[in-house]
Amino acid sequence: MTCDKKWAASSRQPQRAEDEVKIGLTANIIAVSVNYRLAPEHLLPTAYEDSWEALQWVLSSGASEEPWLAEHGDLKRVFLAGDSAGANIAHQMALRVKNHELLGIILIHPYFWGSEAVGEETRDAKERPFMEGLWKIACSQEVGEVDHPFFNPLKEERLAALGCGKVMVLVAGKDVLRERGRVYCEKLKESGWEGYVELHESEGEEHVFHLNKPDCEKALAMMDKVVAFINAS
Repeated sequence: MTCDKKWAASSRQPQRAEDEVKIGLTANIIAVSVNYRLAPEHLLPTAYEDSWEALQWVLSSGASEEPWLAEHGDLKRVFLAGDSAGANIAHQMALRVKNHELLGIILIHPYFWGSEAVGEETRDAKERPFMEGLWKIACSQEVGEVDHPFFNPLKEERLAALGCGKVMVLVAGKDVLRERGRVYCEKLKESGWEGYVELHESEGEEHVFHLNKPDCEKALAMMDKVVAFINAS
């Protein structure tokens, strides 16, 4: 099947791989899954570097190893997507690429946080340290601060340089990360970035609920939004 788009995603669970196949077939795209190394055996920024290497490989048409990528894909129509930590990585990759090297990024329940609560984000004295502790376990010392831009995009001074023309952010109503994803959209609009951003919420759902309930109505609706976002480009 000939495709005119490419999609780079992160797939660590069988359900994520199944989602990629579904989106690939429905949106008529080539899906490239990144097998980045995981913490705590490989502390951050290892996952970012692995993902960057994979993205460079895709953007160079897979070099001579996979020429079919260049033959069947369109390097002017490349998306990055991920959920949770994968969404965090997709955002970071979009900051590294040259302007318009990516057509868009899709951030599903992005793993963003910060030392100070924003908007309606939880103020719970137990939950906030827990979230911060998870980040510190995964990081090397130089990037382990809770307000490092890797974890808190609201501290990122280069938001206006995001190297894509459109961003989709999807959040879940009961997800502790929901509010940070919503505020990220606002800050992106205020940053001077010249692209288009849209936000969608699955009300009453938990973090990455689509992995546990892939056939539920809201998971299917969310995937339909993702496909529409890609095909509208």
